[in-house]
Amino acid sequence: MTSQDSPRADERVTYVEFALSSSEYPFVAVSEADGAAALLREFIPRGAGSYAEFFSVSGVDPESVLAQALDHPSVEARLVERFTDEALFEFVVDDGCPAVFLGESGALPCTVESRGGSGTVGAEVPPSEDVSTVVNDFTDAYPDAELRVKREQSYGTPIFGQECLRAALETDMTDRQREILGAAHDAGYYDWPREVTAEELAERFGICPATFHQHLRAAEQKLVALSLRRA
Repeated sequence: MTSQDSPRADERVTYVEFALSSSEYPFVAVSEADGAAALLREFIPRGAGSYAEFFSVSGVDPESVLAQALDHPSVEARLVERFTDEALFEFVVDDGCPAVFLGESGALPCTVESRGGSGTVGAEVPPSEDVSTVVNDFTDAYPDAELRVKREQSYGTPIFGQECLRAALETDMTDRQREILGAAHDAGYYDWPREVTAEELAERFGICPATFHQHLRAAEQKLVALSLRRA
């Protein structure tokens, strides 16, 4: 499936949403301070079972968020940009994360947020996956999770919307970042499920995967920061 063949808006998926309250989950822990909140902006597979989660966090000092991340050895945290009343972070996580678990189950995490020490994780389950299996596997893996929502709906927004992508390609990216991000998007790298790997794209550009990831990661950070500024 190419980006042109991705599910249309009139196709149906099942949206499931769970409540979580344990502070063992970093996105819940950062919201325990008075007035603090965290909201997932983008969820991007990195390969080999790791994912980049871009969160905007408000009501808490960014340095304390980074300090909390150090307490979770499975989380790699980076402060991407500070705004007036919130900050954008990139957390690279593995299969210990609830959103990653859903992603590895074939669902697309699209709602991850927390406030006041309580969290919500929601995902779209495509018709190709069995919804009951996804829900049961998740609640088995996370016994404190409570299924709050289960409904059919139209196919959701892709990882990066066209309007935001076009705007980003016209901003302060380098020519190489712009070229690589555009090629990744057109090749279906941001489709769900992914239709091309970073290694395959790196080969097309004649560069090593590490260099490709470096350019792509920098472009993604600028793109997500732009989407937050435009929100």
